[in-house]
Amino acid sequence: MTVECPDVEVESGVEAEPLAGLAVRARDGDSAAFEGLYRRLARSVHAVLLARVRPSDAEELTQEVFLRAHQRLRMLEDPALVGPWLHAMARNAAIDRLRSRGRRPQEETLTDRSARAERSDDELRARMLEHIRALPEAYRETLMMRLVDGLDGPAIAEATGLTHASVRVNLCRGMEMLRSRLKEEGWP
Repeated sequence: MTVECPDVEVESGVEAEPLAGLAVRARDGDSAAFEGLYRRLARSVHAVLLARVRPSDAEELTQEVFLRAHQRLRMLEDPALVGPWLHAMARNAAIDRLRSRGRRPQEETLTDRSARAERSDDELRARMLEHIRALPEAYRETLMMRLVDGLDGPAIAEATGLTHASVRVNLCRGMEMLRSRLKEEGWP
């Protein structure tokens, strides 16, 4: 099982501009600024979704979240909170998707696997995703951003609005919990 995130490249000019500035320009109709928001935040939005739904749904919902954001950007009161605003939209989209399928969010966690046959890299990745989804939300989202979508600590902090210290704590505690759960299953 491979997990793909939206194919996003960050341009140097967009990377240097604060997210709040991009949000203001996008709110005023600047399509290049909105593309900049997408390039900077699509991976973290994808990670928030992946923490809750299947990879195929996460990819589809990433696009839906940005479409909704484009339609509702004028309602964003504080442009400095564009990252957390998009992540809240992603959480709500994931919950809506789960509800539409007749599932509650907590049902998308660990499945009971009694067979411990040969373990492949794909199986380990699948188990990691399942275990990450079962972690508390703060750890789940930051771990998905780091391990699946490859964001570093400062990028996670910028996207989420968390402090650098909070991101470090969430990553550290989340990794400890993940390692412990994998070890209980016999993974090295």
